[in-house]
Amino acid sequence: MTPKKVRELYSRLQAQDPAPKSELDFVNPYTLLVAVVLSAQATDKGVNKATQPLFKQVTTPAQMLKLGLDGLKEYVKSIGLYNAKAANIIELSRLLIERHGGEVPRDREALQALPGVGRKTANVVLNVAFGEPTMAVDTHVFRLANRSGLAKGKTPEAVEAGLMKITPPEFMDHAHHWLILHGRYICKARKPRCPDCLIRDLCGWGEKTK
Repeated sequence: MTPKKVRELYSRLQAQDPAPKSELDFVNPYTLLVAVVLSAQATDKGVNKATQPLFKQVTTPAQMLKLGLDGLKEYVKSIGLYNAKAANIIELSRLLIERHGGEVPRDREALQALPGVGRKTANVVLNVAFGEPTMAVDTHVFRLANRSGLAKGKTPEAVEAGLMKITPPEFMDHAHHWLILHGRYICKARKPRCPDCLIRDLCGWGEKTK
């Protein structure tokens, strides 16, 4: 996709939703981190349903450790892979206290050193909690970037690098949110809503639905 088309694509997404926000509920950087860890292979809606009562009781690593593993499982047992996710959250909470004074670090390497925190999770936290210009590539962004020709790549890391290279700086604050939401609700995996797509004419996909 040409630089002119890329700029036009982001301009349209921006005009439609000037200030997009994460669909995960959270109250501070720590609860955001917990929510993103829980969201792996789960829907934001399902995570929010579980964390709404949890975050009324727990908003810090110390409170999470006091709740304990079994207590946490009771809150998140409706979420897929909850046993492993709960164990990771308890351990990352311990490490946040031990290594970072109970605060979520504003550093990718430090974040990725925590259990259950991969590159995508770190990018979400850095962008949403701290305003860093990162590009979180989930399944929706990966699909949209490849399908449209915006930034093709065989791995999420390759797509991330491509998007970081071609996205104009003035759009970076919200770019990954626009792409995630567009991929989630319009450029769907099975039944893409091409007739409703505001960037249809910019998209290079040859199998657009009618």
